[in-house]
Amino acid sequence: MDADFSHHPKFIPRMIKLQKKGGYDIVTGTRYAGNGGVYGWDLKRKIVSRGANLVADTVLRPGVSDLTGSFRLYKREALEKAIVMTQSKGYAFQMELIVRAKALGYTVAECPITFVDRVYGESKLGGDEIVAYAKVCIPFP
Repeated sequence: MDADFSHHPKFIPRMIKLQKKGGYDIVTGTRYAGNGGVYGWDLKRKIVSRGANLVADTVLRPGVSDLTGSFRLYKREALEKAIVMTQSKGYAFQMELIVRAKALGYTVAECPITFVDRVYGESKLGGDEIVAYAKVCIPFP
């Protein structure tokens, strides 16, 4: 969850309810399914985000619509087991973490969220993060 409230805490109760109802190991907030969405992004940022998700979906087959999002609810066991296998740093970390968790057999549900661009500060997504992301998209053991 982004600490600048780009991921609004109002979605947390909905995510918890979904997790309890379905017994899911992970509930991930998605901007790209149901009535989810993004507000305050320019066209370039929308294209980069959608493109990153398209590449990841094509290569990694994660079975989630928003692999680049970081608004997630993990059961402790799922997080502990997947995190020790995760090698990426920065932006790519969140993508690798959910892919590894799914490979371990943990279940994932999606909860539509709205993401509002930050008012203060700026995205950490830069050239180094894009290179790290590309490395993650190369299938790992």
